[in-house]
Amino acid sequence: MKVYLETKDYTLTGESFKLLHDPVLDMLVTEPQPENLAIYYESEDYISHTDAKKSLVDKIYHTVKGYNLKSKLSLIDSYAASNKRLLDVGAGTGDFLAVAKKYGWEVAGVEPNELARLKSSEKGVALLQNLDSIPTSDKYEVITLWHVLEHLPDLESQIAKLAGLLTDNGTLVVAVPNFKSFDAKYYKEFWAAFDVPRHLWHFSKKSVQSIFAKHGMRLVRTKPMIFDAFYVALLSEKYKNGKQNFIRAFWIGLMSNIRALGSKEYSSLIYILKKA
Repeated sequence: MKVYLETKDYTLTGESFKLLHDPVLDMLVTEPQPENLAIYYESEDYISHTDAKKSLVDKIYHTVKGYNLKSKLSLIDSYAASNKRLLDVGAGTGDFLAVAKKYGWEVAGVEPNELARLKSSEKGVALLQNLDSIPTSDKYEVITLWHVLEHLPDLESQIAKLAGLLTDNGTLVVAVPNFKSFDAKYYKEFWAAFDVPRHLWHFSKKSVQSIFAKHGMRLVRTKPMIFDAFYVALLSEKYKNGKQNFIRAFWIGLMSNIRALGSKEYSSLIYILKKA
């Protein structure tokens, strides 16, 4: 595999990492992948684990998050039948599961971060530490991974476990950043959605379809995450220029979404998969 580009951990350590391009899958792989990934999440700036609302960017994140919770619920409701059992992997502080539970879903969740699990329990949602804690006999109608797949070590074995936890007609919903998007190409090594080394894998549409096909899953639909382009551009501006430029970030986010109307290469995409 050839080096696609070199970037660094802008959130915590400043360490440099390479992104290697797998030409068969059209996927980027972070190199090296640290053995102890937990230390790279030990930051108050890692918002999905802390519910932080200190900065303007934090507040924007939570405003968009509130809208996204409703659209996520609407999406999974469209795939619900009689058995409304939901598993959310990488559940963070449990907001999505709390909303789903409120609207009649029987919920379960997985979150490796202890602080996030504590905050989730305060919202009435108990989370397990890992997928291995779920009995293989448990089956779920919908399994969701909202910006989580890119974090999972042992990718192939994790996908195999997820496929095994689905009901025969179950639906797997996976949201990941798209390194083929306009904003990714514009910001290059400063693109915030590379987020090394927490993001171990960087997906294209081809790679998602190919990887899941190996586990008996077929792609049935994709959906754009429009707001991601603006939020990622805002963070990327800070990484690139040392400060947040709201006007330029908005423009790049807008351009990314306009370009994607034709290319379908949005900053982030939701993939809906079912058993083949």
